[in-house]
Amino acid sequence: MSGGELGLGFQSDKSWRDYERLALAAEEYGFDVVAVFGDLYFGPPVPALLAMARATNRIRLGPACLNPFTLHPVEIAGQIAALDEASGGRAFCGLARGTWLADLGIEQAGAVDAVVEAAAIVRALLAGEGEAVGGSRFVLPAGVRLRPTPLRRAVPILVGTWGPRLARQAATFADELKVGGSANPEMVAVARSWLAPDPAEREHTTDVKLVLGAVTVVDEDGDAARRRAREEVAMYLDVVAGLDPTVEVDPALLAELHARVGAGDRAAAGALVTRTLLDRFAFAGTPAEVAEHAVAVLAAGADRLEFGTPHGLSDAAGVALLGAKVLPAVRAEIARS
Repeated sequence: MSGGELGLGFQSDKSWRDYERLALAAEEYGFDVVAVFGDLYFGPPVPALLAMARATNRIRLGPACLNPFTLHPVEIAGQIAALDEASGGRAFCGLARGTWLADLGIEQAGAVDAVVEAAAIVRALLAGEGEAVGGSRFVLPAGVRLRPTPLRRAVPILVGTWGPRLARQAATFADELKVGGSANPEMVAVARSWLAPDPAEREHTTDVKLVLGAVTVVDEDGDAARRRAREEVAMYLDVVAGLDPTVEVDPALLAELHARVGAGDRAAAGALVTRTLLDRFAFAGTPAEVAEHAVAVLAAGADRLEFGTPHGLSDAAGVALLGAKVLPAVRAEIARS
């Protein structure tokens, strides 16, 4: 095990002052990356990231992720260009198909093509050469350029997916592939196989970095942390539990989980999450337990970990424990390996 970046992922449900404070803390503790989620019904991530950019000088930052079904790729390119300008060239662009959009009557047929074409338009507009982009869903006419001229002609592209088809496409243009909602070391090898289905080819796909990120709750009281994490992870398990091929989940449990999440009963939904499931889809426990879990994921071959919201029993307490205790322990283990 060598290298390995550590980052924090935040929900877009806070005030600008909170984002500034939390991002500054992340930078001072030595985290490498901060991301803001783009989940449906929460605030848009880029305004929050602009606040974070203003408060920091070093840390990389970006949305994880924007989707081309609720935000056109031209708008994505413009927002990322603005974030890159505001941060002095520290932005990345996260793209995914999005979740829960059927509730809005949004049809997501052809989702793989939509994300791939969105990335092509973002890259073309940032490059600023007026290149035309043609696709089955989105097109960019020749001669179109962003105003003002982007600070950089390219920003790193992150693609979030649990699907092998999009992962395989991402291997041709993305800088990072993120499996969001997973803290499972076994998923690292699975995702690597998605990037290169042919085992002989896998040795030549090292340019695409692999990111795993999940709900994180750390506290000196490990049981309290796990109780909070169960409630937080339940709504995401309803989406991702059936997507991890290394985990077998009782269909009856998933059906009951779906019903309780749909009814808004977080406590009852969380009570269904077993310790085994929790450990696959969240980082939860004492600082020592979370650090050990993080090391296991990095040792399996992940290039970056994203500790997701809510971080602790409160954001501030969780970020403080992650920065003061978890991050140094993980870095020390990396140095020893």
